[in-house]
Amino acid sequence: MNNEKDKKEEYQPRLLLEYKNNVVPALKKKLGYKNIHEIPKLEKIVINVGFGEAISNPKLLETVMNDIAIITGQWPVKRRARRSVSNFKLRAGVPIGCKVTIRGKRMYEFYDRLVNTA
Repeated sequence: MNNEKDKKEEYQPRLLLEYKNNVVPALKKKLGYKNIHEIPKLEKIVINVGFGEAISNPKLLETVMNDIAIITGQWPVKRRARRSVSNFKLRAGVPIGCKVTIRGKRMYEFYDRLVNTA
């Protein structure tokens, strides 16, 4: 039986292919690494947004979360205050920001867009 459907090429981000084909061999040669697992690589990208105005207006935090989701392609997690701070009128447990951790192919796509559009 022909397994052409099983052997369908999987999409690889442009930056990941660039890393595998050009950067890894160059670093291996330049730094004298014998094993490819010794070569530094990106593991994750973490985007953290602290939004102090979310204390007085919680709907603004939802807007920020929507913007981060559009930028990264992944829905962020709300971050809550750990402890109360009276000078900032902040209570423990109140949402004050959001965080996204991007890994894998999404990470390379995001990094490529970040570097090439900036």
